[in-house]
Amino acid sequence: MEHRLPLWSPSVGRGPSYPSPPGGGKEPRTMPVPVPRQRVPAADSGQAQTMQTTSPGGGPSTAWAPPAGTTVEKDSRDTAPDAGSPLTLLLIEDDPGGSPIVPELLDSSGKPIRIRTARNLTEAARLLTDDVHCILLDLALPAPGRSAGADDELAVLKQVLELAPRHAVLALTASGDAERGAQAVRVGAQDYLFRDELDGRLLNRAIRYAVERKRSDIAERRLAEGRLRAQENRRLQRGLLPTPLLEGSTLRFAARYRPGRSRALLGGDFYDAVRTPDGTVHAMIGDVCGHGPDEAALGVELRIAWRALTLAGLCGDELLTTLEQVLEHERSDEEIFATLCTVDIAPDGRRAGLCLAGHPSPLVIAPDGSARLLPYDDNGPALGLLSDARWPRTQVELGEQWSLMLYTDGLIEGRVEESGERLGQDGMVELVRRQHARGLRGEDLLRETVSEVRRLNGGELTDDVAVVLLDREP
Repeated sequence: MEHRLPLWSPSVGRGPSYPSPPGGGKEPRTMPVPVPRQRVPAADSGQAQTMQTTSPGGGPSTAWAPPAGTTVEKDSRDTAPDAGSPLTLLLIEDDPGGSPIVPELLDSSGKPIRIRTARNLTEAARLLTDDVHCILLDLALPAPGRSAGADDELAVLKQVLELAPRHAVLALTASGDAERGAQAVRVGAQDYLFRDELDGRLLNRAIRYAVERKRSDIAERRLAEGRLRAQENRRLQRGLLPTPLLEGSTLRFAARYRPGRSRALLGGDFYDAVRTPDGTVHAMIGDVCGHGPDEAALGVELRIAWRALTLAGLCGDELLTTLEQVLEHERSDEEIFATLCTVDIAPDGRRAGLCLAGHPSPLVIAPDGSARLLPYDDNGPALGLLSDARWPRTQVELGEQWSLMLYTDGLIEGRVEESGERLGQDGMVELVRRQHARGLRGEDLLRETVSEVRRLNGGELTDDVAVVLLDREP
């Protein structure tokens, strides 16, 4: 359920939205960075830099360092290039005046591979743009604040990995120092090479391998993260979509839940049904504003609280007042609210008590197929909106045989594609009546109703849909 006016009425449109306050703060000031003349990146100059890594003599440039604790992090795209696209290499080494350590490199089409050079991590941070595919790091480069030969020989590598967590990194070390290279791989580099044994063919192949390996690592990590999220969502979903406690009741129970198209698994809709020792069947359906795991978690808390309070003997205004206290203590933002519909069906099954908290009224289907909405004149406000609110309990007659359908507003807010208007409650009542006339009952009725609403909408619904059906037969 999106942020909107929750005092629901079939004749009143939705009110203004309740956007969350924007976060953020002041933008950090940008400090000027002196650019060495010989180190203009290929992307800036429009030329492909090949093997020129030397610079005129002179003192070191004035270096600017980012604020302590700042990580320069690129976007989530893979850094591996498309097949046939030119490679861009960022070389980080501190001896531009010496003999070049990178031989001439050509891509698969014979064009020179673009090379950018940085003498320190400050320059590297500036040159590390999205089109860089691989970093070639000389492990002899001292880390900022450390002299050469300091205790942690891989400190500079660790800082590069923090600076560029999504880029492939190749480590350069002296010949015969294979142990240091192996340590670099264990720390996080994709591979290591000996500095004085480089040739164009070897380096070209190593770069391609490192880039593909990094892309594979990123894909594997995303897959693992996706599996973890799916497990967490399934746990939340089990809380949102419980097994009803109706042992001993003659009522038949069916439910249907479908998240909106922008949520893969979960939204803020929830429902439940229990039978108390006196034979009364209690059912509820609710909707937390917003979508995602936080709203789903709050929905789980409200559902569990409702079940515990109901089994403890609370109902009506007393129950909703306590649920509102739970919501106010557990919500992450004061603008979050929840709508709720509760019904308590008498042991004889002929009448029920109804409470509405900003929620659309249930639908009753008679044996002859006629359908009507239960009274909604005493619809109270959604939970979490008004202090000292009250929720009247309305007594309604159900009759000898009936089907009672509770639903969230996602079912009635879809569009009718031909006219572009909302389906609304009237459209839903007529749709359910037609499905009932076809002989559909229980889960079949709910499934076909939701499918028809999606068809009329011309595709997936933007809001979550939860529907509960209770049937009483002679």
